[in-house]
Amino acid sequence: MENILGRVVYSKTGRDKGRMFIIVGVMGDRFVTLADGDLRKIEKPKLKNIKHVQFTGIRADEIAAIINRGEMPANHILRKYLNNISKSGVLNGKEVW
Repeated sequence: MENILGRVVYSKTGRDKGRMFIIVGVMGDRFVTLADGDLRKIEKPKLKNIKHVQFTGIRADEIAAIINRGEMPANHILRKYLNNISKSGVLNGKEVW
């Protein structure tokens, strides 16, 4: 599995269906942990099967770098990054894989 830490994804199933998240952890080959800094804080990320997320072509490199250093990014950084993506309309260009 390629390095997917920091990738921006959409939830495909569950109560959070259609919601945008950032992958903040990888648990084996099947599960990832997701956070958005709003409903899902970095302190208590959502555990989700990798089959239930839709990958986008966007990677939050600065957030991935913070996690790789062993630190935890602040929730406001996650929120700000996801808000900038949604406001800029980057995903309207169909960069979803």
